[in-house]
Amino acid sequence: MSATAANEYIPGRARSEVVRKAFFYAVIVLVALIFFVPFIYTLTTSFKTLPDAANVTFLPHPWTTSAWHTIWTQYDFKTYIKNSVFLAVVITVCSIFLSGLGGYAFARLKFPGRELLFFLVLGTLMIPDQLRLIPVFVMLTNWHLIGNFSGYILINLVSAGNLFFMRQYFMTIPKDFEEAAKLDGAGYFKTFWRVMLPLALPAISALVILQFQGTWNDFFWPLILFGQGNASHYTVQLGLAELNFNYSTLWPQICAGSIIAILPILAIFLAFQRYFISGVVSAGVKG
Repeated sequence: MSATAANEYIPGRARSEVVRKAFFYAVIVLVALIFFVPFIYTLTTSFKTLPDAANVTFLPHPWTTSAWHTIWTQYDFKTYIKNSVFLAVVITVCSIFLSGLGGYAFARLKFPGRELLFFLVLGTLMIPDQLRLIPVFVMLTNWHLIGNFSGYILINLVSAGNLFFMRQYFMTIPKDFEEAAKLDGAGYFKTFWRVMLPLALPAISALVILQFQGTWNDFFWPLILFGQGNASHYTVQLGLAELNFNYSTLWPQICAGSIIAILPILAIFLAFQRYFISGVVSAGVKG
């Protein structure tokens, strides 16, 4: 019997399986719409007038770009974006490098008190920012770092969560690579820089997304350090908060600024998404 004839006798999918798959895709589409509709509403509201923004409708009447022009000229969003990009890039690069160094040390190097020190580092995850607000503020005040970017960068150079993430990923890498590097005469740092760090690209990509997003969306510490000072140090989040006044809220301008604030995060995610899931999964394989 030929292959074509044999295929004619292959039974089709059971009706229950088709129904189950159709239901599954319907649920996925419904969930996607639930998350996508607010974004569309935000986008269309940015093209409304302030009185029209009070109406819960998707289509503006009339269409106007005045909100975009306002936030770009009167509120200097160009400076806010520049400040946010600068802080997010610097902190992300520094955090990835220092977290990689610390994670490699805790994963591979043998030294007295390693486990105790590692648990102490993890213990800092249980301390919320609100609890360490006063001591950090007092230290930065004594060091004259309030109201400038140096203080904000200093308190965000590295986090225990990123260090733990990199340590877990390094523990999944076979030691054969390090042994081969040692045979070639590489020291600890050269092994880390030339061998381990390139192998940790999936974990680094995941942390780039998480750290950049966390810094870009941060509102608490910029408010404390820059909120009472010069507006030239404002970030995007502080700029959006500036649009909310005591007696009125500029909803079209807030929506336009929110769309602008989303774009860099979207670009970073699209650039590193292929490594994101593999990095997160691999980091949790071995403890």
